[in-house]
Parts: sequence; C-alpha cells; structure tokens
Amino acid sequence: MLALALVASPLAAQGRNPGYRIGPKDLVAIQVFEVPELNVERRVTEDGKINLPLIGDLPASGLTENELAERLKVLLESKYVQRASTSIEVREFRSKPIAVIGAVRQPGNLAFSGRWTLIEAVTAAGGLAENHGNVIYVMRRAENGLTDQVAIDADDLMVRADPRANLPIFANDLINVPATVEVTVYCLGEVGKPGALVFKSTDRITLLAAIARAGGLTDRAASRILIKHTGKPGASGAGRAGEQTVEYKRILSGKAPDVELREGDVVVVKESFF
Repeated sequence: MLALALVASPLAAQGRNPGYRIGPKDLVAIQVFEVPELNVERRVTEDGKINLPLIGDLPASGLTENELAERLKVLLESKYVQRASTSIEVREFRSKPIAVIGAVRQPGNLAFSGRWTLIEAVTAAGGLAENHGNVIYVMRRAENGLTDQVAIDADDLMVRADPRANLPIFANDLINVPATVEVTVYCLGEVGKPGALVFKSTDRITLLAAIARAGGLTDRAASRILIKHTGKPGASGAGRAGEQTVEYKRILSGKAPDVELREGDVVVVKESFF
C-alpha cells in the first residue's frame, strides 16, 4: 500500500514496454532514414500484417518493436538499399487493452494511445466513483503468465498528487478500484445508544470504535463485555464464529489488544451489580 516505495519496483521503473508483442488493431509508426517513403503509420490488420509502400504486406503480429524493426531492416537490405536504419514504435495498444474495473464511473477496457500514467487511465474511465475505497490496485500481466501487483493509496494519487504514486501504465494492465461496502455490527445493553451501527469497510472496525459510536458506556456498565462473532464475511474477509469475553478497561488502557469486529458481530454490555 506504500506508494512511496514504488520507484524501485520493476513495475514502476519501466519507461517503455520492450517486451510487448504487437497484435491486431495496434497502430505502428515506422521510420526508415534511408527510405522516406516508409516513414508512415500503419494499423495492424486482423490477420496480423501491416501494408507498407514498396514492400506490401509485412507480418507484424507476435513480434516486439525491435524484432519487427530487424525484420524490416533485413528485408530492405536484401532488396532495396545497402544499409537501412529502421525504427518501430507502437503508438496505440489495441490488441491488449488495459482494463479498469471496480469503483470507477465507466469501468471496462481502454484502447489507449501511447504511454499512459495511472491517473490518466483512471480519468479515461470516468474518474473514481463516490463509493471508491482507499486503495487502487495495479496488476501487470506478463506474457509468461506471471503477474506483479502494487497497491496505491488513492489519496496519494488523487488528493496529494504524489508523482511517485502515478505509475506508468502499459498494455494488458489491470487496474482495480475496490468499492467500499457497509458493515453492520450491533452494540446492545449498557451503552448510550444501543442498536445497529453502520461502518464503511474502509473504517477500522473495533470494539472501542463501536462503543464510541454507540455513545460510550453508561455508569451501570460492567467492565467485562461479551462479543458474539457470527462468522459472516466482512471488511477483512471471512470471520470466525463463536463468543469471547474481554475486559474493557484493559483494552482502554492499552494493556490488551482492541478486538476487530466484522459484519453481523454483536457486542453485549451487561449491567454491573457492584
């Protein structure tokens, strides 16, 4: 979740994607210093070829920029010129679009042009939705099936505009913006406002937080508090069913850890008889 460490990450350090393999619908820019007629842009056809002046159809699908440049160089030097200086650059990545899912206004695939950053991709997806969470996940999917995932603090990116959080985005990347959901727990008995308490899944939902939200303990409250765990999935995944009794004063003084609550948990504060 710490975006500040990403500068050293392989995912963030790439300036371009030299391993990207060209596919149908990609837009490719060709430059040949010795043959100006070949300084053109061409869209890769559905069958994976580009049509060039003098040459005609040239297979491109499945090749990297460097591999296609070398193939073109060999072809030119064998038929047209003694020496060819060739350069290939993918301008639009449409065969492997990036995907933006989750709490954005227009989720889906984006056929992007050039090299984007994370904030440009999120903006192209309509921006963050109102129910977005605190974290944005970027998953880089490599040709060999391996993935590299990084979690970015949404406020670092959108509020504080930290440039280190604004990762470069490449073809076939997946951006996931998890949405917040409501988590309901119940605080009953000797509290100021007993009843259901609704938290956001991004909140830290603990016993002390629930008691504070319920108006605190009454003067008649016992120090020992019963917590009934329902085992329902909540903000932190599947819970654990069962009951536990804790000492409120020990938790309040920091001598015992605060107890995490999940969806459906019930806090029962009984009346003290002393």
